[in-house]
Amino acid sequence: MFSLDNIMHMPAFASIIFLIAGFIMYVFPPKKINYLYGYRTNSSMKSSERWNFAQKYSSIQMMLSAVKLFVVSLILPWFNSTFETNIFLQTAIILVVIGFMFYRVEKAIKDNFPNE
Repeated sequence: MFSLDNIMHMPAFASIIFLIAGFIMYVFPPKKINYLYGYRTNSSMKSSERWNFAQKYSSIQMMLSAVKLFVVSLILPWFNSTFETNIFLQTAIILVVIGFMFYRVEKAIKDNFPNE
C-alpha cells in the first residue's frame, strides 16, 4: 500500500530533474553570457572562456549529482524514521549535494582560470 512516505521521495525526484537539466545544458549550452539560462555566477560571467567552461563543467556535475541523489534515494528507505525526520533528511541531502556541486564548479573555474 502506498502512503505519503512512499510517494514523497524528494531525492529521486530531484535526481530526475538534475539529470534532465544537466543533459539539456550539455546538449544545448547557452552561446553567450546571459542572465536567463545557464550556470550564472560572478566568476562564470567574467569572460567568454570562463562562461563556456562553466556551462560544460556544470552540466556534467549536475548529471553526476543526479546519480548521487538517485543512489541516496535507494538507501533512504532502509532507515526507519518518522515522516518529519525523512522530510528533513531528504531536504538536507539535496541541499548538501547542490552546495557541493556549486563548490566543485567554482573550484574548477578558479583552478582553470587562475590569472583572471
